[in-house]
Amino acid sequence: MSAASRPLEGIRVLDLTVAVAGPYGALLLGGLGAEVIHIEAPGGGDIARTNQPFVGSEGLNFGPRREGEVSLSILNRARNKKSVTLDLKRAEGRDLFLQLARESDVVLENLSEGAAARLGVGYEAVSAANPRIVYGSISAFGVPSLYPGVKGVDILVQAASGLMEVTGFADGPPVRCGIPIADLLAPVFAVNGILSALIQRGRTGKGQHVQVSMLDCLASILAEEHFDIYAQAGYPMRSGNSQDRMVPFGTYRCSDGQVAIVAFRPEWLKELFDAMGRPELQNDPRFASRDTRMRNAIALNRLIEEWTGPRTTAAVVQELLKRQIPAVRVRTAQEVLHDPQLLARGAVMELLPPSAATRAIGMGNPIQFSDAHAQFDQPAQALGQANEEIYGGLLKMSRQDLDRLSAAGVI
Repeated sequence: MSAASRPLEGIRVLDLTVAVAGPYGALLLGGLGAEVIHIEAPGGGDIARTNQPFVGSEGLNFGPRREGEVSLSILNRARNKKSVTLDLKRAEGRDLFLQLARESDVVLENLSEGAAARLGVGYEAVSAANPRIVYGSISAFGVPSLYPGVKGVDILVQAASGLMEVTGFADGPPVRCGIPIADLLAPVFAVNGILSALIQRGRTGKGQHVQVSMLDCLASILAEEHFDIYAQAGYPMRSGNSQDRMVPFGTYRCSDGQVAIVAFRPEWLKELFDAMGRPELQNDPRFASRDTRMRNAIALNRLIEEWTGPRTTAAVVQELLKRQIPAVRVRTAQEVLHDPQLLARGAVMELLPPSAATRAIGMGNPIQFSDAHAQFDQPAQALGQANEEIYGGLLKMSRQDLDRLSAAGVI
C-alpha cells in the first residue's frame, strides 16, 4: 500500500516532546501518516536515548550503553519520526524553529510548565509566526498546575487522580496500574483534540491551542464509575479482581492459573450453577437477585472457586463457553506480546529484524482502516539523521550554512 494512502498524509508536525506522554502522542500522529519532525538537543537528544535496556549486536544490555547500542525506548517511541537537532536556547535556534513552524501544521509539546514560552517557542510566539498552527500541549496537572513544582511522573498523577485509591483489594493498599496509564491515555486525548482542531481549521482557516492534562484525563475516566455514590452507601472503593455489584464478575483460581468469568445475567448464572453441579443454588435466597448477590458476594465467589480450584483453566473455560457463559483464561503479558494473531493485526510489532540477537516487541497501532494504511512502520532514526533533509530540503539552507550551524552547536 502506498504512503499516499495514509490518513494524515500532508500534515507536518513539529515534535518538542520528551519522556513518555508526548512522544507517544507524536508516535500516534506519525503512525497515521503525518510527517513528524522530532526536535532534539544537539549532542544529547531525547532523554529516552539514555534509557536502559540498550540493544546491540550482542543482544540486550541493562548496564551502561556500549558502542553501537540503542535504547529500546527510542526504538519503540521514535518510530515514524525524523530526528533533527536544534538548540532552542540559542536565538538562531529559535529563529530556525519558527521558520519550521511556518511550514508546519502542528506543534506538540509536553515540556514543564512555562518552559516552551521561556524558550520563545510557546503558543503565542508560534501562532504569531503561523496563525494556522494547531499547537498541542500535554501537561501533568494542568495549567496552572494543581500541584506547583511537582514533576509530572505517571505514578504521581495516578496517586493524585484517585485511580490508585480504587485499584487493588479492599484489605490492601492503593495499587498503581501496571502500565503508565496516565502517560499513555493523555496523548490519546491530545491527538483527538489535535485532529478535531485540524478539522475546524479546515472550516475557519485558523489554528488554536489544544491543552490536555494527564490528571484531567484520569479524573474524566474515573467518573465513569460513581464512586462518590458508592462511598455514601458504604461500599468499599477497592474490590480487587471482582465487581461485587455484578457478581459473578471476576477472576477465579484454577489449578494452573486464573479464569475471568462474567455470569451476572440470570441465564448465565443458572448455567454456571449447573456447570458447578449445584443447581440448587438457583433457589438459594442469598443469590436470588442482584441485590442479595451483592450482599453475599464473598460467599458466592468462594463457592465458584471451590469448583474452579481443582480444575485447569482450559477445562473451566471449555465448560463455560459450551454453556455460553463469557469466560477467558487470564493470560501473561509474554503470551499477549507474542500472540501471532495480535502481531498479524499490528496491535503489537517486532522492533528488531529477525536476524537480531534478541527479540523485542513494541507498540503497534490498533486502528484498522478499510481504505488507508496506518502503522508505526518506519524505524527510529539516529540523533540528527534528518538534519540535511529538513534544513537543506525544507528550509532550502545551503551546505555552507548547515556546516556553520553545526560547528556552532546550533544544530
